Amino acid sequence: MVEAGQRASAVADLISVIVTTYQRPDALSAVLRSLERQSDRGFEIVVADDGSGPPTAEIIARWRPRLGVPLRHVWHEDRGFRAAEIRNRAILASRGAYCIFLDGDCLARAKFVAAHRQLAERGWFVTGHRVLLSKGLTEAVLRDGLAPEQWTMRDWIGRRLSGGLNRLGPLLALPLGPLRKLQPLAWRRARSSNLAIWRADLDQVDGLDANFVGWGREDSDLLVRLMRAGVRRKDGGFATGVIHLWHPEADRSALTKNDNRIETVLNSGRIKAERGLSELRGDSVSGPGGT
Repeated sequence: MVEAGQRASAVADLISVIVTTYQRPDALSAVLRSLERQSDRGFEIVVADDGSGPPTAEIIARWRPRLGVPLRHVWHEDRGFRAAEIRNRAILASRGAYCIFLDGDCLARAKFVAAHRQLAERGWFVTGHRVLLSKGLTEAVLRDGLAPEQWTMRDWIGRRLSGGLNRLGPLLALPLGPLRKLQPLAWRRARSSNLAIWRADLDQVDGLDANFVGWGREDSDLLVRLMRAGVRRKDGGFATGVIHLWHPEADRSALTKNDNRIETVLNSGRIKAERGLSELRGDSVSGPGGT
């Protein structure tokens, strides 16, 4: 078992922050702004773009010289919700030993990367939590250029009392120690909007399964297969919380099909994705306006 002192330096090298986006350049710009302000500068950003149009490429080009860390744009044609496949393309384009998956509407506070680095431990992936902003507060953030990732707890309490967010817990910082490992085999309610996995473990299971098309369950499938390969879940709550901007509910018409696919995976012994990283090697697609 890795001791606490070793865990603190488990990731000594580059971290890859993989930001998934689709047709929401204003939110992506806010996310990139939040990543610009990270206290830990040992990371790169890979935008996993599920087929957005030119405005997204323009936002990325605008931010690239300002971030102070490498920024890459990985894109494929818009053929419906293909988050699993575009994340695989981004993994292949990444250079880090550790990958943090972050949704393109989730703002990271200044110690987000540093907290994930601190929690990284071989043999474990880390699941993070989030607070959900209301529609009105989200509109104000994007319209007025507000930076909630910099707000104090006093600010957040005021917003909570006025109904601007659903809860405060994920914004707190607590040293949970061994409590982070109480549910090592719990794959439910873990989301890829804030999830950290060793690149070697992603390679072991061949990444996400591109057979999951349409919203839902591609992240659950990944975690089930990781656990089957011996990787365990570590809770990043009260350390890595992100700020999730409001958006309309996604089209869930594919959910029943994807639920059935998860049942098939659970009843099998499969570890590797049916259509994973190996299918795409040598086939990554860069977005318009640069790589």
